[in-house]
Amino acid sequence: MEITELYQNVYVGILLFMAFLLFACLLRAILGPSMADRVVAVNMMGTMVIVMIAVFTLLLGEGYLADICLIYAMISFLAVVVLTKVYTGVYLEKKQQQEENGENKEESENG
Repeated sequence: MEITELYQNVYVGILLFMAFLLFACLLRAILGPSMADRVVAVNMMGTMVIVMIAVFTLLLGEGYLADICLIYAMISFLAVVVLTKVYTGVYLEKKQQQEENGENKEESENG
């Protein structure tokens, strides 16, 4: 068995393991109890896809895949920033509505 075949087997094993972890993160993103868990799971999925593309770069020996990996990293970063911004806006809006509802209840009780 040559060293290149050994490396290919290692790369395939890493890709299979990463695929399992990616599926676990997908489950956390769907079933996560809070929105923060979902955002972290999506971020982790993006990171794992970047690692998988990097492993594919080594496996196939194609240098252009490294460029795709870098572009995907930038897009993943922007996606997480946007998701966090949206989540923060929704959280602040709910908090403001709860405060307004609490004030309305106090006013009606004090009548």
